[in-house]
Amino acid sequence: MTVYDTTGQTYSRTRQPDPRIADQIDAALHGMDTVVNIGAGAGSYEPRNTVLAIEPSQIMIAQRAAGAASAIRATAENLPLRTASVDAALAVLTIHHWTDLERGIAEMVRVARRRIAILTWNHAVFRQFWLVRDYLPAAAETDAKLAIALSELTALLKDPEIQPIPVPHDCVDGFGGAYWRRPEAYLDETVQAGMSMLALTPKPLLQEGLSRLRQDLKTGDWHTRYTDLLDQSHLDLGYRLVTADLPS
Repeated sequence: MTVYDTTGQTYSRTRQPDPRIADQIDAALHGMDTVVNIGAGAGSYEPRNTVLAIEPSQIMIAQRAAGAASAIRATAENLPLRTASVDAALAVLTIHHWTDLERGIAEMVRVARRRIAILTWNHAVFRQFWLVRDYLPAAAETDAKLAIALSELTALLKDPEIQPIPVPHDCVDGFGGAYWRRPEAYLDETVQAGMSMLALTPKPLLQEGLSRLRQDLKTGDWHTRYTDLLDQSHLDLGYRLVTADLPS
């Protein structure tokens, strides 16, 4: 059983791809004719030129849309592909759930001919997010345990580029930082279920902070405290797109 067999059951409802983030991922894969999507989940951000999706959770595979790329139940650490069989390997918000990062990256490099693209996040930035800093410190601890240090990831790639992925205020993908300007969403249990940092934190450790958030929204204290956010269209919460070209 994988973690997403329990936490991923609502993904098709709460984790729809945001088109602005999708555009940045697509741009990073421009010119790649064939892509393998590793840790593909329900298929968010899967480019049209994806020839195969790799996903260990049958719960997630079952939520893939009709017409999506064929999916194989397998892990990043043991990709069922021949060496240099695709132009690019993509991994979107998944490396924090791999059991062996070094082996998984080595497998991406092995199967790809031209490029690696990985969407992840920098916990050092994310931990300053008002939700985890001011209301849910237990979720911040969960996030810290999940997060892969950027330095650890980039050390496994040759000359990687790191691109910030600011989160739009009306982001339609319900990942951890998506609702930074719509705080009431964090009180929704269905939304919570689609976020690893909340779904994997024991509920009793979240109750006090969520109660305070509910009260602050009711009294207007939240809007007073974070008024500087209300006119911002995007916010940098540490999400990063890491790309690396492979030697010919």
